[in-house]
Amino acid sequence: MKDSGKSVLAVDWGRKRLGLAISDPTWTLARPLEVIAHISHGKNAERILKIAQDNNVSMIIVGVTYDENRMPTYNGRSAMRLLEEIKNLGSIPVAAWNEEGSTRSAISTRVEIGSSRKKRKGHLDSIAAAIFLQNFLDLESTK
Repeated sequence: MKDSGKSVLAVDWGRKRLGLAISDPTWTLARPLEVIAHISHGKNAERILKIAQDNNVSMIIVGVTYDENRMPTYNGRSAMRLLEEIKNLGSIPVAAWNEEGSTRSAISTRVEIGSSRKKRKGHLDSIAAAIFLQNFLDLESTK
C-alpha cells in the first residue's frame, strides 16, 4: 500500500484528545504531528482528512485497543467508529492498528529523555501515535 513520496498518518483516539503522528515520505521514521480536541466522530474525521490532505498522506492508521479475547475494548470500539467515519467521508485508505502499550511507551520515553515530572504530565497522545506508527512502519519495511 506504500505510495512513493507520500506519508502515513496515525491517529491515537482519546475521549478528550486525538494524537496525530506522521511518517516521512520513505515510510522510515515517525514523528508526533499535533494533538486535536475531540469534538465528534464526524468533525474529527473531517479535520483528520484535511490534515491528511495538507500533509500528502496516502494512508491513515487508527490505533485500536483490544481485550484479551482480541475484541476491541470500549475505547477501541470508539476508535473503530472514527475509522469508519474517516472511510465514509474520504478516499484515503484507512486501517486499524493495535496500539496496545503505546501510551506507556510514551511515558517511558519522556522519562528516558529526562523530561521533568511536570512536563511528563502533558499530552502524550501524539507521542503515543508516533510510537505505534513507528511499529507499523518497522513491520512494513520487512515485507
